[in-house]
Amino acid sequence: MNKNKILVSACLAGVKCRYNGKDAFNEKILELMRESEIICVCPELLAGQPVPRCACNIHGGDGGSVINGTAKVIGADGKDYTQSYLNGAQKALEIAIENNVTCAYLKSKSPTCGYGKIYDQTGQNLVIGNGIFAALLIKNGIQVISLD
Repeated sequence: MNKNKILVSACLAGVKCRYNGKDAFNEKILELMRESEIICVCPELLAGQPVPRCACNIHGGDGGSVINGTAKVIGADGKDYTQSYLNGAQKALEIAIENNVTCAYLKSKSPTCGYGKIYDQTGQNLVIGNGIFAALLIKNGIQVISLD
């Protein structure tokens, strides 16, 4: 019997790949594993970013704005990480498409994976919007569900 394939932010599955070197393990992923084949991705690692790494936020919009070229991903160190984040999100999207994924469970509030709300450019306040990878998935018809 073939199981549904679901894409999951690797940090939600317990992989210590977040910017601060920690995971964001969520027990919902264990439930999903019983019913579905889980494909873990971290777009930021796919972009070649290290663990730990500089915290980044989107300046000038959300993930859709970054994709359209009207916003940037800027690190706490002041560097522009936009192209790196776009590259990682594109690689993760290719994995989703190659595996016929129809649904993704992504880490909330992230500039990459956030869905519905992400941190603003200060990293202090939540604003309405999606991360870059979430925006790409939605643009390609893949359902996104946000988990803490």
